[in-house]
Amino acid sequence: MSDAVIEVHGLTKSFGTFQALRGVDLSVAPGQVHAFLGPNGAGKSTTIRVLLGLLRADSGTARVLGGDPWTDVVDLHSRLAYVPGDVSLWPGMTGGEAIDLLGALRGGLDQRRRDELVDRFELDPTKRGRQYSKGNRQKVAIVAALSSDVELLVLDEPTSGLDPIMEAAFQLTIAEAKARGTTVLLSSHILSEVETLADRISIIREGVIVQEGTLSELRGQARTAVHAMLRQPPDEHALGLFHDPRYDQGSFTGHVESTRVGEAMTALTRCGITSLTVEPPSLENLFLRLYGDDADQAPR
Repeated sequence: MSDAVIEVHGLTKSFGTFQALRGVDLSVAPGQVHAFLGPNGAGKSTTIRVLLGLLRADSGTARVLGGDPWTDVVDLHSRLAYVPGDVSLWPGMTGGEAIDLLGALRGGLDQRRRDELVDRFELDPTKRGRQYSKGNRQKVAIVAALSSDVELLVLDEPTSGLDPIMEAAFQLTIAEAKARGTTVLLSSHILSEVETLADRISIIREGVIVQEGTLSELRGQARTAVHAMLRQPPDEHALGLFHDPRYDQGSFTGHVESTRVGEAMTALTRCGITSLTVEPPSLENLFLRLYGDDADQAPR
């Protein structure tokens, strides 16, 4: 038996003629923050809904905390917490009451941690749901989820609507949860957040996982950006080492595969480098390379 907290094999799901999931494989190890990335329409939210027992897959298998998310949904929801990207609250209930109710549904919460998180996220728990902005509704859901002693956190764009200060507070809170042994499945469009928090990353495109690995492993598949001032134009050999090379009046820019950085630097040195900036590959580079112009045009 696998000891994975989440284990998915060959998951498919269609809505009419549209196939949202086309054989998703996903494994999330205990105690890790596993990022789940992809643009709108790629299949992230559909996968998450299957894992939460909100949708039934057409085929394939999904196991969450050792149980079936469709048949064991009540038991599993007492052991996990979910934060969506757009939180709805009871209009007449205060934020504090909502936190306590959500905690009670999971068997209770840590009162001391609850109070610390209310302070950390600068949340006024006496306001009613109808009075909260989007960002404050997110805070209520985050505090409720992180105050409970759950084994798994499923976070789907949890910091949507939060300002940079609250984003930093969120990252600290997730790091503390991980230190307690909590497993986290994190879907986010904030790639800097993922780079800071994630132990492992899965990238989904058109209903299929297209890349998976640690950040360092994925960076090895991305390209390094090079900006240089040259005394003379690069020759054909030098240009051939780069993707999208551009040279204009001594200024050169281009991208090179990580395995060919040394060769590219040698070729540019022959052109007389007067200044040089090398930007290591980032998760954003990899993401844009996988999706290109489609990333902003994917269906919602």
